[in-house]
Amino acid sequence: MTSPLDRAADSFAAEVARHRTGRGLSKKQLATLMRFDPSYVSHVEGRRHRPTEDFARRAEAVLEASGAIWQRFKEYDELRHARAERAHRDPPVPGQWMPPGTGLIVERELATLTHLDDAYRCVIRRELYNAGTEPVTRYLVRVAVDRYPNDPGRSNLHHREHPLTFAELRLRAYREDGDEREAMHWRAKHDRDAFKELWLLFENADRRFPLYPGDRATIEYAYCVGHDKWGPWFQRAVRLPTRQMAVRLDLPAALDPQVWGAETSLSAEEGPLRTPVTRQEDADRMIFDWATEDPPLNARYRLQWRFRNRPEVEPEEAAERVRPSDRMRGIGIVQRGDDLLRQPARPFDLPREAQAARDVADRLAATLVRLDELHPFGKGVGIAAPQLGLDRAVAVVRPPDRSAEPVVLLNPRVVDASPDSDEQYEGCLSFFDHRGLVPRPLRLDVEHAQYDGSRIITSFEFGMARLVAHEIDHLEGRLYVDRMAPGVPLVPVEEYRETGRPWRY
Repeated sequence: MTSPLDRAADSFAAEVARHRTGRGLSKKQLATLMRFDPSYVSHVEGRRHRPTEDFARRAEAVLEASGAIWQRFKEYDELRHARAERAHRDPPVPGQWMPPGTGLIVERELATLTHLDDAYRCVIRRELYNAGTEPVTRYLVRVAVDRYPNDPGRSNLHHREHPLTFAELRLRAYREDGDEREAMHWRAKHDRDAFKELWLLFENADRRFPLYPGDRATIEYAYCVGHDKWGPWFQRAVRLPTRQMAVRLDLPAALDPQVWGAETSLSAEEGPLRTPVTRQEDADRMIFDWATEDPPLNARYRLQWRFRNRPEVEPEEAAERVRPSDRMRGIGIVQRGDDLLRQPARPFDLPREAQAARDVADRLAATLVRLDELHPFGKGVGIAAPQLGLDRAVAVVRPPDRSAEPVVLLNPRVVDASPDSDEQYEGCLSFFDHRGLVPRPLRLDVEHAQYDGSRIITSFEFGMARLVAHEIDHLEGRLYVDRMAPGVPLVPVEEYRETGRPWRY
């Protein structure tokens, strides 16, 4: 006998299949349009995978189902939440390892920290099992540093002056499934001076590869932190049900390292590790291993060390990495925070100021050439006079097609815009450490002046419409952040994955 939840899931799958076949689409074609793995639709329609909100929203939009698919999902979702609440109230089964309602669990984790000449390299390898009822599409990881763990005031000051950056981490993540090894995208969640929190995404540039209920997979991610930011400790926290956790420290034998550890939990204050740390020498390295079985949720394990044969001279501070905004500032581009970027630019009096207008336009064009040495601009690029500290209404826009001539906009004014718009990521030369998701019209009609004082109207579409709108905003004292929807976060440039690629239409 099927449950109401099963019947609701069947109704959702049938609704998707009905609209898909009505549109004449194969499962593979629908998956491509929805930007899902080709097997995803088959899993849904075959009742092997339960509905998700993301899938329902995309299917509703692509199939234009007039709300029918979304209604079936809402019916299913209400029943699912009701069942989850009942499961939460039920007591656990005695002797059961997995808590009722468990989703993702860690079957084994190995964390390896290696002392390199200029940094520490951390590699985390986790074997995951999806014991829940929903596919897993992302995994939260944290990176925290504490240069002076016994002196929080000094440590906080140090990290304010030398913050941890995504560029420094050089994070790489992979999912292994049998013999396959897939790179994983990632997205920042929190970014603080000494703390980074980010989502590892079960997807890459080509496809999604969720971890379906009942499936297993191994993920591995690695990052580096300079000696100037990493203190003499390595901590692991149990945030998901975990069967086995192991830590390995790979330290130089020449420094004569001494290692010890401590653990804390919700039920106990800090105390020594319950299992010993083993030690073995391997050529010029000293390897320390520690492991535990079935650690309790929210337990924390910290391994600490000191080098009894530390060189008298500390390793040199890691060379300070130049931020993208610093490179822009270095060639004279005004950065966000300057009052000039918030003031409307003065129009030219043409043709009387024709030569002055040409001089400013030539300077802007020369800066665009200089920019090519610093960054790839696959989407095209523009620059407005206020970004060079010049209070005049002129901008130069170079199309994505490098063979096309740059467009000079003198005293521009938007006279019409398409009601159709889209959201895509933009960068700004005056705010180059981040990218933001900005809505823009797909067509823009702009009236602008010629050097002889005459005025013409030019229609721009798609990528050029976006570039032109961005530069006209500059001339009116706006930045792209003013156009973003409330609550939408900025993306650090280190996380952004579309540099050098054109916008998609």
